[in-house]
Amino acid sequence: MHKHSLLYGLIAGTLLLAWVAPSARAQATLRNGDILEIKISGIPSTDITSVSGQYTIDNEGFLNLPYVGKVKVAGLSPGVAQSTIESVYRNRDVYTNPTITIGQQMQSRFVNVGGEVKTPQRIPYTADLTVLSSINAAGGFSPFADQRKVRLLRGNEVMIIDVKKIRANPSLDIGVQPGDRIEVPQTIF
Repeated sequence: MHKHSLLYGLIAGTLLLAWVAPSARAQATLRNGDILEIKISGIPSTDITSVSGQYTIDNEGFLNLPYVGKVKVAGLSPGVAQSTIESVYRNRDVYTNPTITIGQQMQSRFVNVGGEVKTPQRIPYTADLTVLSSINAAGGFSPFADQRKVRLLRGNEVMIIDVKKIRANPSLDIGVQPGDRIEVPQTIF
């Protein structure tokens, strides 16, 4: 009986992890250029329309919000950004109990794929997008592509990826994030 309970517990735990993992991936970090829909409650009704609205994260990673000015949100998850903005309004004694809700406009989130692919383009970001699926969405490799030295550029970081190894072992594929750039170099003959 104890073995069956242990087995059922392991199965339930595995299913729970499989269910939680996609939602964690969906909480991608906010980036410069993201357009956010911010709604505020718990404040005087006369202020709701002046604070709630669409805001774009500037090139330094800040939102410029009414009554408090610039608040750094790039690099944060939407949930952490919500808490940060609420704290700023409270700590600066603007509102005593604000509740912030952040929605993202997904059309502002792309992955750029260029170089030796058939159709270089911006790919709309989805939580399950990977390096290989991004390249496939851009029409796949051109005949001159160096599939062993694909570059993934994320902020100041550059990763060199061997896509031939990914094809042999799909578990090596890397998830992409909004704002990433994938560059496929030309092979040297």
